[in-house]
Amino acid sequence: MARVEDLTVGTTGVRARRYRPSETVRALVVFLHGGMWTIGDLDSHDRACRRLARETGAAVLSVDFRRAPEHPWPAAVDDCVDVIRWAATGGSSSAGIEGPTAVMGDSSGGNLAALACLRLRDEGGPLPAAQILVYPNTDLTLSHSSTRTKATGWGLATDDVAWGAEQWVPDPSRRADPDVSPVFAPDLGGLPPAVVVTAEHDPLRDEGDAYAARLAAAGVPVRHRREAGMVHGFLTLDTVSPAAAAAGDRVLADVADLLAHLA
Repeated sequence: MARVEDLTVGTTGVRARRYRPSETVRALVVFLHGGMWTIGDLDSHDRACRRLARETGAAVLSVDFRRAPEHPWPAAVDDCVDVIRWAATGGSSSAGIEGPTAVMGDSSGGNLAALACLRLRDEGGPLPAAQILVYPNTDLTLSHSSTRTKATGWGLATDDVAWGAEQWVPDPSRRADPDVSPVFAPDLGGLPPAVVVTAEHDPLRDEGDAYAARLAAAGVPVRHRREAGMVHGFLTLDTVSPAAAAAGDRVLADVADLLAHLA
């Protein structure tokens, strides 16, 4: 990287880390890390953000949003919306970063990215130019079939996801709320173009596939792929699995191509 900076951004002073692969960048990607809304931080996804910046030529702003159980929903969404709004209304240009602002998240970070886009749409923007959702949580009720057929034995267990959902949204009656589970949003029209990538052997597979299908049905341009043979979390498994590294490279190529078409 040409430069890596820890900083606070937004109106509420959210901690973040900005990566610049060179002094001249063509876009900004706001990155929201996974970790069942409870774990993960700027360091857990540091390597993934460096790969993202290197392969796309974009600056990356990784967000250290508040986490459960100390900070249940909607704290994380509030932080992510604040950072995206800050970036899109001058925060990027003030740092010499021109071009479009996109949002990307993996796993629960994908959930936050989707929820942030929905809230910004409903509040009148500014919307990010694109959303990239990698094996995202979209249904906290865990009602899709892959939560049963891929419940154990593939790295991420459905019981672990259920635990994270309980920490973030303690009231089970809220977990089908569209403000928590974006797959239940009545209208997905008017959202940014999307890349949605899921993994074959992942309890979250079907809810991610369903969200991609609903986005497309609502007229949102979607690039959707299910990575054959992959497990949840492959984006951060590149140092232990050549297959995971290749799958991650395909995601990063998708992001680079989408940004190129937005510029």
